[in-house]
Order: sequence, then structure tokens, then C-alpha cells
Amino acid sequence: MIDPAICPPQFVEQTAEVVRRAWPQRPRTGVILGSGLGRVIDGVHIECELPYEKLPRFPRALAAGHRGVLVCGQVEHQPILIMDGRFHRYEGYRTSELTLPIAVLKSLGVEQLIVTNACGGLNPNFRSGEIMAIAEHINLLTLGPRPLPPSAQPHPPRWCGARACYDHELLASTLAIARQAGFVCHRGVYIGVAGPNYETRAEYRFLRKIGGDVVGMSTVPEVLAARYLEMRVLGLSMITNIACPDRPAKTTHEEVKRLAALAIPNVAKIIRGVVAASSA
Repeated sequence: MIDPAICPPQFVEQTAEVVRRAWPQRPRTGVILGSGLGRVIDGVHIECELPYEKLPRFPRALAAGHRGVLVCGQVEHQPILIMDGRFHRYEGYRTSELTLPIAVLKSLGVEQLIVTNACGGLNPNFRSGEIMAIAEHINLLTLGPRPLPPSAQPHPPRWCGARACYDHELLASTLAIARQAGFVCHRGVYIGVAGPNYETRAEYRFLRKIGGDVVGMSTVPEVLAARYLEMRVLGLSMITNIACPDRPAKTTHEEVKRLAALAIPNVAKIIRGVVAASSA
């Protein structure tokens, strides 16, 4: 049973049932793909694709580079669900709309969620095209996973400790996969902001000063909802533009997608490795 603090249970089950009828598997792993990362599914044995508009009450992926399809298939001979396209607060969605897909994944059997994003680099030691595994986040979206009024909340309320958001074992496994495969994977702090604008020079300096290594406009609401539903979470940030406040350069969404795509082969390796380890 899905906790109503995320979204109405009847909405979740209505959507989940449509997926079950089309694809009667019980996947343990779910993936959310960020901007420019759709080609990660090239290595997936696809068994079924469900456009979001065919899923009752599912939001629509409005941002460029988000296909808006739920991909059902196999990775390492294990069933997997991949959201090829995500939703953002700046697109006008309410918290309950942002978190409904996470609750649907949970209802379908997903126990571990891999959340990916394209992000701006704040750490001067990072380079475009590299990956950062999220160890912690700073939530500047002023957005939590509870859309209902206090009278509708479960009692006592369930709290998600900040230190528990990102699974330590999945993080360690990711770093080990990167070392073995010979590509760079940092660990660090993701800052979630509301958008939909890129940061000013002053904002870049501020975000770095408060401890951020990368900055993006997604991920945090999904992670909070997943942890509320007691799913294990791995966060992967694809570093696109690097912030240089003293030498600012124009950033475009097309450039972000292009640079994020550089990390696709390595993201695919991490997903395969994590799925294989979970099935061992």
C-alpha cells in the first residue's frame, strides 16, 4: 500500500495496473534519465515502451531532451524500468505530480532507484563529461515530499534523515565500478535549485561556498519521495558546463545535452554493474 503522504493511492494503483497489463514483470531496479541521457537505453533489451500520455495521471516530460517514455526491459538478465524523461518543478508541476511516478515504481516492485541528471559543475577540479556520484544534497527548491495538508498525513509522521538519502553501499559500488573500468567518477554534493535559469556569477560563488560540487534543477524531489517510500537511492550527476565566475561563458540547454551525452557509456556501465551486483 502506498502511503497517501506521497500521492493518492488510487492514482498510483491505477497507473501501475496499466504497466502490469502491458509488462507483467516485477523489476527490482528503476532508473530516471536526465537531460541528454536517453541513449543509455541503447544497451537495454527493450520488451515494452509506454509513452507517458498512455499512463493515467502521469505527468508529461516537457523539457527538451526528455522523450517521455517508460521503458520496460532487461539489463543483465534482470527486469528494469527506465523513465526516459523526467519532470521539473519549474514546469509547473505540484509535488504530488512529481512524486507519483516514484510511487508507481515502488508499487511495481522497484526497491532501488538510480536517479541521473545533467548538472553544472561548481568544483573547479571537475571536468565536463565526468560523473559525480551524489553523497549528499542541499535542497534549495523549498520542496518536500508531502503534498497533503496535516489533517491527511499519517501519524506519527515519517522522517527521512539527510544522511540516509543516498545509499552508502550503492555509492561505494559505483566508485568501484568506475575504478575498475578506468573512468573518472567523483563523489560530492548536489545542490538542487528551482530554475529554470542558469546561475549568475554571484550565485555560482555562493553555491560553491556553502558546499556544493554541482548544481541542477531536479533530482531532490524524486530522492526524497523514494527515501520516504524506503527505496535505496543512487544519484549520478553528469557534469556539463563548469562554472568559471571570473570568466563566464554562455550556457545553453543544447550544450548541456551535448556534454551530458559524453558520459552515456560510463553511466551505462554503472547501471549494468549495479544491477548485476543486486542480483548476485
